[in-house]
Amino acid sequence: MDRSAPSPRELLELAIDVARGAATTAYRMWAEGVSVTATKSTVTDVVTAADRAVERQITDELRRQRPDDAVLGEEYGAAERGDGLARVRWIVDPIDGTVNYLYGLAHCGVSIAAEVGGEVVAGVVRNIHTGEEWTATAGGGAWRDGQRLRCSTETDLGQALVVTGFGYAPARRAHQARVLTELIPHVRDIRRLGAAAVDLCLVAEGRADAYYEKGLAAWDQAAGGLVASEAGVRVGGLKGLAAGPDMVIAAPAALFAPLHDRLAALDASGGP
Repeated sequence: MDRSAPSPRELLELAIDVARGAATTAYRMWAEGVSVTATKSTVTDVVTAADRAVERQITDELRRQRPDDAVLGEEYGAAERGDGLARVRWIVDPIDGTVNYLYGLAHCGVSIAAEVGGEVVAGVVRNIHTGEEWTATAGGGAWRDGQRLRCSTETDLGQALVVTGFGYAPARRAHQARVLTELIPHVRDIRRLGAAAVDLCLVAEGRADAYYEKGLAAWDQAAGGLVASEAGVRVGGLKGLAAGPDMVIAAPAALFAPLHDRLAALDASGGP
């Protein structure tokens, strides 16, 4: 049996189609009135009915069109092929920025990435409220609405607008707040917008200069991280590690090292 993976472009086209339908459902459910149905790590880490419905819609559509693929989603976890031999794994965040979504703040999105052989090769992030759509394929560049994206050309950390985010556990937030307090005198300003995938896309197109956050899962960064990388952003962790739960830093090459060094000195990946 031929288990070869399709091209990144083919995977992206499917991801875009599925993400658009998912974003339409998410917006409709928000307009009709959506409420919290459960919590996860803490009482402030919420799940809405839309999170679950949208992820189910995405998974069902991916499975309908590519039944042999694996899927990793935020709400339902991993759904692997029975024989464990899937060449493609889809990494899905049905609603990135759920609290923003719940409150009607237009900084939330559907994020879908395709991974082949452990490498993310295609990704789309679609803003649920505005319809903005960021896409990328490995080696094919990053795009928004037909425009090729290039990251910021800022070289001075002191002039950089830096985006970050916070976890939901109080002890982790306290540690992140201490890091932020020490970092903010050394940058132009800080923004906390509340949706990691969309944040990474803003860095990709230079609407923010850099981003960092501790505690991101694969679905938070897979598609947005590819968009950023393909726009010339360096995406990594601390002290030579890959971007992951301990830390994600996304910045142009000229800003990555000074931001990295400042965060390392502040033990940004430490704490709870």
